[in-house]
Amino acid sequence: MKIVALYSIKGGVGKTSSAVNLAFISAFNGFRTLVWDLDPQGASSYYFRIKPKVKGGSKDLIAGKRELDGLIKGSDFENLDLLPSDFSFRNLDLVLETKKKPTLQLKKLLAPLVEEYDFIFLDCPPNISLLSEAVFEAADILLSPIIPTTLSLRTLEQLEKFIEDHKLHNLELIPFFSMADRRKKMHVEMMEALVNSHPGILKTAIPYASDIERMGLERMPLGGFSKKSVSMQAYQSLWQELMMRIDT
Repeated sequence: MKIVALYSIKGGVGKTSSAVNLAFISAFNGFRTLVWDLDPQGASSYYFRIKPKVKGGSKDLIAGKRELDGLIKGSDFENLDLLPSDFSFRNLDLVLETKKKPTLQLKKLLAPLVEEYDFIFLDCPPNISLLSEAVFEAADILLSPIIPTTLSLRTLEQLEKFIEDHKLHNLELIPFFSMADRRKKMHVEMMEALVNSHPGILKTAIPYASDIERMGLERMPLGGFSKKSVSMQAYQSLWQELMMRIDT
């Protein structure tokens, strides 16, 4: 099992759309796939037409009164399940603080699912927090979308420094370009500069496109309504790059 966290310090960079679409492609390719919607806004849950509600909320979950496999919901797509969000997740930091080893709690919760899934995608809220640190401990890969702007470069560097300072050597940070607009000279120049300065960045860029925004109207991944769109092709290419990185 590989746990892939879609994470960025900055909000509004395409974490949820990337988690949903990559999970769809994973499932379509025959991998048993789970998306855990950790964001209290519940966007992933919305895209999969599943009510963002967890019985007992975050408190019972972290306290061990509820096991993850009893909360998982099936989606409309084969091989693809969802662990929905709950509005109480906004208090996950406070709940984690009550535990002796707070940063290890997500890893502990996910451990029983090793035999059930090939890939688990974590759709994470932004900002550095105790929940973020728990995600970093649980994940094998931190897949970080960055918009090709100066501010996004700064957040990437902050994330790299945090990982280094906390000696998270088992966590692989893999950035990729999101919401890229090649009509903008600044975006093109920034992507070229970042590829040179950060060779670990994936080459595929997810475009800023209306079909991704349409996911909110259709309430499903791109592959559910637009299999041949430019954006879907970009996500398929991103998936292939990710698989090559994992295989190596």
